Amino acid sequence: MTLGEMTLGEMTLGEMTLKGQIQEDVKTAMRARDQKRLTALRLITSAIKQIEVDQRIEVDDQIVLGVLDKMVKQRRESLEQYQAAGRDDLAAQEQYELDLLAPYLPEALSDAEVADLIKQAVAETGASSIRDMGAVMNKLRGEVQGRADMKAVSSAVKAQLSA
Repeated sequence: MTLGEMTLGEMTLGEMTLKGQIQEDVKTAMRARDQKRLTALRLITSAIKQIEVDQRIEVDDQIVLGVLDKMVKQRRESLEQYQAAGRDDLAAQEQYELDLLAPYLPEALSDAEVADLIKQAVAETGASSIRDMGAVMNKLRGEVQGRADMKAVSSAVKAQLSA
């Protein structure tokens, strides 16, 4: 039986798409009347639906990971700002949403793993200068999206190509 032939009740977590898992979690939060969790999950589904409508596509796990990665980045930035401003109530909400997003993201890469992937991408693309950075980043994006801070990866690639 293939994934397309299965019903949701027959799927296991490993076979379900990220979008499908998020939708199931929305239903679970609704049944449990967990309004705080439901509101946060609906923010995720709204962001996914926005991409589907704007681009007229059915999102896959890679696109959902990009959405989640962007949401995590926004939450981290907001969390820092709220903590600096002494707004503990808003900081707690951002932390809650960060904690809610974490299970949907793949395991983070270590700095050594990122460095190895950068070396491999530079070798595979034949990059020799900073002008080749775009090609290296495009090669890396699929492997590190959602698993590493893209800003840090970009800085590391720039440092490697400048050396």
